[in-house]
Amino acid sequence: MLFDTHAHYDDKQFDPDREELLSSMEENGVGFIVNAGCSIDSTKRGIALAEKYNFMYATAGIHPNCGGDMTEQGFNEIRELAKHPKIKAIGEIGLDYYWDKVEKKLQQEAFARQIHIAGELNLPFVIHTRDACKDTLDILKSEYKGGGALMHCFSESRETAKIVLDMGLKIAIGGTVTFNNNVRTVEAVKYIPLEDLVLETDAPYLSPVPNRGKRNSSLNIHYTAEKIAEIKGVSPELVEEITTLNAMKFYRIEG
Repeated sequence: MLFDTHAHYDDKQFDPDREELLSSMEENGVGFIVNAGCSIDSTKRGIALAEKYNFMYATAGIHPNCGGDMTEQGFNEIRELAKHPKIKAIGEIGLDYYWDKVEKKLQQEAFARQIHIAGELNLPFVIHTRDACKDTLDILKSEYKGGGALMHCFSESRETAKIVLDMGLKIAIGGTVTFNNNVRTVEAVKYIPLEDLVLETDAPYLSPVPNRGKRNSSLNIHYTAEKIAEIKGVSPELVEEITTLNAMKFYRIEG
């Protein structure tokens, strides 16, 4: 069974067929899905989905583009929501300088604050970083005290992968590894031990080849597993087995 460690099934793009799609997962080899929270509202929607589907779990967090929730009340609400038994991590949290929607200082403060919440609750956390690698690593070096952290949708260099792994983090690879000429991610995957990798879709975004440009779903995650298997010269079945075990261990889910 494949494990999709990061998806957004609360997204409006799934409104027309969400129930039908999610009900088809098991028969298509997808055994676990984690719905990633981006805001207080999306965290609540993720919890509702996790309550409805046994194979679904969720994270609680404020995405760096969701500045409106970065208040004392917002952080307190995330802390309370994260106590739900199907919340398995704080996230997705981090820095996003690409969109420039939220002041960098506020993003940095929110990232550090939510790392502390994860520590308080003994939960791992899931990191979003875009065009902000140095600041992300600096905050992690300063604030991360252990307990588990996952670099979501990794697209950085092999050298950055080494830094991340040396800090004890895990790395999630999504559909972008299948994109033509994505040499940087391929080189990083060559370097990263299979024991430190997990799979994700970031659905409905970042569909892998051959469905690039279309709405993504967990039904596409096998393309990512197959590409990683090709890069590493192993079977897709081995990639599936090890990444699923890695994800279950990271999210502390018993089989």
